[in-house]
Amino acid sequence: MDKIIIQGGKPLIGEIEVSGAKNAALPILAATLLSGGEHLLKGIPGVKDVSTIQRLLRKMGAQIKEQDGVLSVRIQKIENCEAPYQWVKTMRAAILVLGPLLARCGEAQVSLPGGCAIGARPIQLHLSALEKMGATVKIEHGIIHAKSSRLKGANIYFDISTVTGTENIMMAATLAEGTTVLENAACEPEVIDLAQFLIACGARIDGAGTDRITIEGVRSLSGGSYRVMPDRIEAGTFMIAAAITKGDLAIRSCRPDTLVSVIEKLRTAGATVTEGREMLRIKGGEIHAVDIKTSPYPGWPTDMQAQFMALMSLSDGLSVVTETIFEQRFNHVAELRRMGAQIRLEGNHAVIRGVPSLSGAPVMASDLRASASLILAGLVAQGETEILRIYHLDRGYHRIEEKLSGVGAAIRRVKGSG
Repeated sequence: MDKIIIQGGKPLIGEIEVSGAKNAALPILAATLLSGGEHLLKGIPGVKDVSTIQRLLRKMGAQIKEQDGVLSVRIQKIENCEAPYQWVKTMRAAILVLGPLLARCGEAQVSLPGGCAIGARPIQLHLSALEKMGATVKIEHGIIHAKSSRLKGANIYFDISTVTGTENIMMAATLAEGTTVLENAACEPEVIDLAQFLIACGARIDGAGTDRITIEGVRSLSGGSYRVMPDRIEAGTFMIAAAITKGDLAIRSCRPDTLVSVIEKLRTAGATVTEGREMLRIKGGEIHAVDIKTSPYPGWPTDMQAQFMALMSLSDGLSVVTETIFEQRFNHVAELRRMGAQIRLEGNHAVIRGVPSLSGAPVMASDLRASASLILAGLVAQGETEILRIYHLDRGYHRIEEKLSGVGAAIRRVKGSG
């Protein structure tokens, strides 16, 4: 397996480009199952999760080709309605094919998904919502079996705000008979992006971006053209990279309006943040201790918790990071401690006492965002940091080592070991 080697201590200076959002691209690609028309998609990031869902779609009959940065997807006929474990074991987002398959084919067999080991995800919310829409659903030997001659509109209340649940049921409802109302729906920008893509294909959706989404079902959807939004988590990671190295980065092709909570906390933590049209400039300063608590959008994103913890490890005081979304999302703490961070866990709280410096060390990535936090720590640590198991990193960041080396980081990928 590959590994990342970093020589720390170099401030990042220059311009860096943000890729399209993985968490928007995945549901949009799943949504192409709803129509036999051609979809022309721009901004699809070249990360492993995207490659995985493309392979899955091809197994279902998709014709996919890329030319000049535009991905063409056509699924004229769905050849099978099964998403077996071998295709979904590395990616929990594969559950997103369940709603579209059921809506278009009347049946679906989807293996319970895998992905990062960060805690339970509310799959049952997807299933109970589909049952309210008239589907029969059962789980046997780790496989979800769902059937329905045609889904019917229903009022759905999510007990917990769920992004993939909102996206899955919104997709299913586009071809349902009647009107579906989603209450306590997720408000994340990626949900809005999916809704806008579906609307471009002929769906009737109102309220995306609020906690109440209304979908009026139609008989069929057409193909559509769409550009996927920029990745706000990648942009946020680069923002912290500038702050932790006391650098000066211009972050291009981003959406500042989707990063309000990150911008505010970074300013409080001592960074200078200048907002422009589709860009941000971050200048690092003295790092001040700041508390964060993860929560659904527009709160602090759980996908930015590990990266911010790396920054707080070098702050001038005591900070508390509270994780409310996933119960197992502190796996990076032990590795940051190996680099000299002083972090104490108390339930879902991480109490961090800032230290003057971190030391390079061999560390092991446990999940996607933990990988990013270790890279951030390595960028500023004294000496050499070796990060193993970076296959997690490649699921969500496109050539991050190349992007960071382009702005001054001494970072490289070593093939075939680790």
